[in-house]
Amino acid sequence: MVGFKPTDVPPTATVKFLGAGTAACIADLITFPLDTAKVRLQIQGESQGAVRASSATAQYRGVLGTILTMVKTEGPGSLYNGLVAGLQRQMSFASVRIGLYDSVKQFYTKGSEHAGIGSRLLAGCTTGALAVAVAQPTDVVKVRFQAQARAGGSRRYQGTLDAYKTIAREEGLRGLWKGTSPNVARNAIVNCAELVTYDLIKDALLKAHLMTDDLPCHFTSAFGAGFCTTIVASPVDVVKTRYMNSASGQYASAGHCALTMLRKEGPQAFYKGFMPSFLRLGSWNVVMFVTYEQLKRALMAARTSREAPF
Repeated sequence: MVGFKPTDVPPTATVKFLGAGTAACIADLITFPLDTAKVRLQIQGESQGAVRASSATAQYRGVLGTILTMVKTEGPGSLYNGLVAGLQRQMSFASVRIGLYDSVKQFYTKGSEHAGIGSRLLAGCTTGALAVAVAQPTDVVKVRFQAQARAGGSRRYQGTLDAYKTIAREEGLRGLWKGTSPNVARNAIVNCAELVTYDLIKDALLKAHLMTDDLPCHFTSAFGAGFCTTIVASPVDVVKTRYMNSASGQYASAGHCALTMLRKEGPQAFYKGFMPSFLRLGSWNVVMFVTYEQLKRALMAARTSREAPF
C-alpha cells in the first residue's frame, strides 16, 4: 500500500469539501505557468482583425516558446499573473464541483452504492454549473490577469482587488459575470469528462483487480481523465477565454465570439493552446486527485484518532 490507508469510516461531506479545495489549490500552485501559457496562446490572433492568424505573425509559438518569451519580455513573475484570483477560484470552485460530487451522485441514486453512467453525468453537470454560479467573478479576474502583458505599456490592473473594482466600475456587476454561459457549458463538460472519467477508470481498475486503491491507481485514473477532458473541453475553453478577456462590446455573445473565431481564424482556432491545455489538465488532474485522495484519508485518520478513547 502506497500512501495513507483507506479508513473504515467513509469521508464526510465536510472533509471532501475542504479536501477538494485544498488539493485544487496545491495543483494550481504547481501547474499555473502552464495555464497562463495556455491563455496567452488561446487569445493570440483575436486582435488581428480580418487578417487570419498565422505562424509568421505569432508572438508565441508552442508551450515552451510561450513560457520563455514571457520570462524574457515580462519576467518570471508574469507566469503567475492572476495566481491570487486563481487560488480564490479553486477554493470556492473546486470545493463545490469536486467536493460535492459524491453527495450529489448519492442524491440522484437515492443512496444506492451502484451509480450508473447517467447518474454520474447528471451529478457532474450539476456540481459544475453550481460551482460557476459561486466562483465566476474569480475566474474572470484570473483570465484578465493572465492575458495582460507587462511589457510595452501600462498594465490593465494593478492588483487583484483593483481588478474586481475596475471591472465592476467600468463594466458594471455584469462584467464580473461575463462569460457565465460558456463557462457553465465548459464546466458541465469538464466536470463530466473529468470526474466521471476518473470515477469510471478507477472503478474498472479496481473491479478487474489490475490495481489496488492507492497512489498508482489514482495516478493512472487522473492522467486518463485529464486527456479525455482536454479533447472534449478545448473548443469551449478557448471561446470562454476569448469572451471573458474581450473588451466591452467586442462580441455580442459567446456564440458571436465562436462564429468570429471560425470566420477569421478557421476551425483550428478552437484548439489553440491544446498542448499546454493537455499538459496543464493532465498534470493538474494527477496532482489534484492524488492529493485529494490522500487528504481525505489523512483528515479522516486524524478525526478517528482524535475521537478514539484512550
